[in-house]
Amino acid sequence: MPTTASTALPLKDVTASDSTLRRFLHGLPGVDAVGLEARAASLGTRSIKTTAKAYAIDLAISMVDLTTLEGADTPGKVRSLGAKAVRPDPTDRTAPATAAVCVYPDMVAVAKEAVAGSTVKVASVATAFPAGRAAVGVKLADVRDAVDAGADEIDMVIDRGAFLAGHYLKVYEEIVAVKEICGTSARLKVIFETGELSTYDNIRRASWLGMIAGADFIKTSTGKVAVNATPANTLLMLEAVRDFRAQTGVQVGVKPAGGIRTTKDAVKFLVVVNETVGEDWLDNHWFRFGASSLLNDLLMQRQKLATGRYSGPDYVTVD
Repeated sequence: MPTTASTALPLKDVTASDSTLRRFLHGLPGVDAVGLEARAASLGTRSIKTTAKAYAIDLAISMVDLTTLEGADTPGKVRSLGAKAVRPDPTDRTAPATAAVCVYPDMVAVAKEAVAGSTVKVASVATAFPAGRAAVGVKLADVRDAVDAGADEIDMVIDRGAFLAGHYLKVYEEIVAVKEICGTSARLKVIFETGELSTYDNIRRASWLGMIAGADFIKTSTGKVAVNATPANTLLMLEAVRDFRAQTGVQVGVKPAGGIRTTKDAVKFLVVVNETVGEDWLDNHWFRFGASSLLNDLLMQRQKLATGRYSGPDYVTVD
């Protein structure tokens, strides 16, 4: 069984200095953008039969990080979200629970209470989400608050400005510091905001940088910018975790987030996972969807398969 992420010892020497880290990251193979997008598009045309579709829907539900990250979030809204995560379809106890609920740090305690006794984890965004524009001390305090409140998972954002300026060691050290606060009590998801990284080469570099620093998951996006998760950037990140495990023996999860709204979208992503990294990642310990509206469509499609009728959105609780 692959180990969970930690600083990968075989790659430790590449972080000795900014120059060695830059040399390693820029020495990664360049991405064939045309080939990557063609591969992602071809996988998206695969069709699955009814039995397989039922399995895929339940698997996708179990992989959802049900999320509310709004300034208007209230304890009542978070409790409602937690109840929905634990029992997505109140009329059908066979519907699986979601993987997690994701909230701001000040709502972690409320979310923990709402999902107590269930398998649902509580994730919290941190490090001045979503922009990441704050002093390091402020970012680390943000993480510490969430962990102290009982967060099972931390979703941090990298300093995209530092990354794009080539200050890779600064980004690496920040991830390492966050990982240290997480300790053994919280898994760390590192968000790249792929829509702001401009190139596929940068996404590959960010993926390796995050994994070397100890990410348990690498995540595409905050969901707060124009370009979020796509089949192509998720495929690229899946290739990165596959190659990282081959080199280090360490398995890292992947979380596409933002813009995944329909069952058809989710199934496409699951096909990409299966064809790129295989069954080892087809589990919510290693693959997640950062979404909220997606769950409603998955539940409607699930009801249709079970009853032969499409109930419509009014019969599914709205986030």
